[in-house]
Amino acid sequence: MSTFKQGRYSGYLRPISYLIDLSIVNGLAVFYFFKNIIDPNVFIVVISLSWVILSISSKFYDVYRYTREVTILSLIIRQLVLFFLIMLAFSGYNNELNIKPKLVVSYTFTVFLLVTIFKFAIYYLLQKYRTAFGGNYRKTVIFGVNKKTLALENFFNKNPEYGYVHKRTFSFKEKKEVSLEKYFNFILEEGVDEIYCSISELTNNQIGEVIDFADNNLKILKFLPDNKEIYSKKLKYEYYDYIPILSLRNIPLEDSINMVVKRIFDIVFSGLVIIFILSWLTPIIAILIKLESRGPVFFKQSRNGFNYTEFDCYKFRSMMPNKDAHLQQATKNDMRVTKVGRFIRKTSIDELPQFFNVLFGDMSVVGPRPHMVSHTDMYAKKVDKFMVRHFVKPGITGLAQISGFRGEVETDKDIIGRVKYDIFYIENWSIFLDLKIIFKTFMNAVQGEEKAY
Repeated sequence: MSTFKQGRYSGYLRPISYLIDLSIVNGLAVFYFFKNIIDPNVFIVVISLSWVILSISSKFYDVYRYTREVTILSLIIRQLVLFFLIMLAFSGYNNELNIKPKLVVSYTFTVFLLVTIFKFAIYYLLQKYRTAFGGNYRKTVIFGVNKKTLALENFFNKNPEYGYVHKRTFSFKEKKEVSLEKYFNFILEEGVDEIYCSISELTNNQIGEVIDFADNNLKILKFLPDNKEIYSKKLKYEYYDYIPILSLRNIPLEDSINMVVKRIFDIVFSGLVIIFILSWLTPIIAILIKLESRGPVFFKQSRNGFNYTEFDCYKFRSMMPNKDAHLQQATKNDMRVTKVGRFIRKTSIDELPQFFNVLFGDMSVVGPRPHMVSHTDMYAKKVDKFMVRHFVKPGITGLAQISGFRGEVETDKDIIGRVKYDIFYIENWSIFLDLKIIFKTFMNAVQGEEKAY
């Protein structure tokens, strides 16, 4: 199994930008409006929420390493106009506050002057950091040699401030003699992060092989488009300078704001479960487990999580201590399962300690279920796109589990179906989908599930 890299994304930059901008918006409001005119709490809640909602809808923080300055400036101007209209609406609705339009204009202008300064400061400081210290960079390779790929290679080499280190461009002129395996080994040995593929230079079979390799080894794959039809997927269209780039897989949880929203939800939800359920249920389950059999109350098992990292997954012990616990899944009428174990497995109570894994950041409440390390290695070799599941944190429950693919993997159909639903979840995540899965999981636990053994 290949070694997988860690921390591919600068996930904290966007939340930091939000915090800086919200500090400016509310800090200047203290100076302009809080002199016995406006209730600070009302203003902070209304204007902060308005700023966040407006920013999401206008894509104000969709600034990447390859985004041009003129694009950033256009985002700032659009945000300025919309925020100014919101401020006018707020002052008009609260006309008893007697906020003059001149004051609103002055406040809005000052806000955006400071926001612009900080936004471009972060943009240029990151570029300086990349060129001076070689940090915040990604290694790239290009598949195919033509005018477009040479232009992209030139872009990478002549613009180090964008943080790309180009390792190699592979030619496909002699398509029948090209050894993709050799190229793939180079990518793994060099720790390449992103693969850029010219559609016109590769055959359909070669494109399929590259896609499978990228999925199974957690590599970012992007295409340089032409008139050749590829796949009927929802592709993400971007520009590097003036070069069009297509991303094959758009993962919502790679967006920093979505990551923060999901993490906050995980912390709050797991905290509530730990305080209001596990705090009193754990002593009861511990006594029942100890009365029936010797051994620890909790069962700890190594599993693979985000970016293929291993972590200790916790459960209430439901089996007699045995040497095969880390290698063999529980099966129907498994003699290793205790009487208490059958009950807590049937009701999913045995999974509740994993809320500590969620609180610690190894897992999420909802996501692809993590497998034992030995099973992950086996499935990664035999099930296509199995490794895509590791683009996000694993979950206590998931879309596959509420769709009939819970528990023991009896046939290849079970694991293939599980992967299919996991990939759908990864590509279509929303907080509302998480809530739906949690509700369905609770209902299944109450009603009892056929494969919960």
